[in-house]
Amino acid sequence: AFRVFAKTDNSVYTNSYSTNGEFICPSSGKPCSCREGKVHKSECLECSAGSATCGEHRPISYNEIDGSLYKEKELIFPPELVLKNNLPLKLHGFGGISWYRPLNLKHLLNLKSLYPAAKLVVGNTEIGIEINFKSAQYPILISVSHVPELNVLSIKENGLEIGSSVRLSRLQEALQEVIAEREIHETSSCRAISDQLIWFAGKQVKNVACVGGNICTASPISDLNPLWMAARADFHIVNTKGSIRTVHAKNFFLGYRKVDLAQDEILHSIFLPWSRHFEFVKEFKQSHRREDDIALVNAGMRVYLKE
Repeated sequence: AFRVFAKTDNSVYTNSYSTNGEFICPSSGKPCSCREGKVHKSECLECSAGSATCGEHRPISYNEIDGSLYKEKELIFPPELVLKNNLPLKLHGFGGISWYRPLNLKHLLNLKSLYPAAKLVVGNTEIGIEINFKSAQYPILISVSHVPELNVLSIKENGLEIGSSVRLSRLQEALQEVIAEREIHETSSCRAISDQLIWFAGKQVKNVACVGGNICTASPISDLNPLWMAARADFHIVNTKGSIRTVHAKNFFLGYRKVDLAQDEILHSIFLPWSRHFEFVKEFKQSHRREDDIALVNAGMRVYLKE
């Protein structure tokens, strides 16, 4: 076991175990002379196991396919877990809570038709707080993190299509790629959203929180919702029958934590159009701390100059 997990740099184990001129074997923890040359059984039985000297700890790795010995690679993540197919899940918890994980949009819409009041979950960054600190009760939870139709990130001719389950960190990476590749006048909205995401919570939160969850929470201190409105974004909404309607972002928010979304509907995707010539979008956020803090005031601003 020691040889398997030993580092390739033997100096960590061989150069720092000398006391009063005696070398301490890193395997047995006892004084021995195995550092000076080959190991003799009478001197260090522990070090001679496996026909390797104490000073020659070799990393052992295995082939990802058949488990045969590799010489160059370190230990790998179990391939069985990497290749394992996802399955739809239905779990039951304390207090009658049921948790579902559909794997496609059709299954999700069927669940939504059966449980219209069910809460959709991806990162649990908002619902978890409501349950733990506000004593909210949600008997039916549906995880939409594995629905491919809601994880789309597609560059269109006239804009960017963003699935509602896309993680914020993934959105930030996609925006940076778009900014680097497209004309500068087309990406004013993208730059504003990307810059705002820098100050949006912490990296751990952005790795699990999704775009749609932040939109549908309709928090008055949301960092992104003012920008969706300023950038002329459209929200695509699908009902349990599969019909899709489009709502302008500025018309989607009806009031404090109220949105134009019926119980049999879910937010499918967001369409962010490219900015036009002489159109400029800018973000603003003021908070107590510069990083990882909720906003005191935030805004999304757009100026369009006509010729």
